[in-house]
Amino acid sequence: MEGSHSVAGAPSMASPSDEEPFVSDDDEIDYSIKPEFYNPSLDDKDELWVQKKRSGRTSDAILSCPACFTTLCLDCQRHEKYCTQYRAMFVVNCKIESSDILRPSSRKRQRKMVPRVISEDRGKVTGDQSKVAPLRPVCCSVCGTEVGALDEDEVYHFFDVLPSES
Repeated sequence: MEGSHSVAGAPSMASPSDEEPFVSDDDEIDYSIKPEFYNPSLDDKDELWVQKKRSGRTSDAILSCPACFTTLCLDCQRHEKYCTQYRAMFVVNCKIESSDILRPSSRKRQRKMVPRVISEDRGKVTGDQSKVAPLRPVCCSVCGTEVGALDEDEVYHFFDVLPSES
């Protein structure tokens, strides 16, 4: 039977396994050569660098940007009530947005502090919100994702970060 046909009437194609044998990517890797980007002593060097930066202090987590995974903080404290929020005095790879002011929402039932942005050019804030200290938005300096806020005491409050064990 010349040119067998499938059910729909289209000619059947030869199976890839009929033409050449299947080769896995793992079979093509030469494991006798050391990978050029691997250094077994690099973890130890990184650990010493972090310990030097912390000056002997312990941290609840190492914080990273949720968008680009850039390290933002090596030394922080977890919030007592809200376990996904952290505060810190020293940060890296962060920039402060000075054109906006964050103020906590005034709803009483709200569980998390969800700040809202108030541009400085809009004018004065009235009512009970004028008693609340202004917060400046803090963004990742690599990708620009907003990750927290800076209060008037120069303490960083992180609420959108990825924590990892320190």
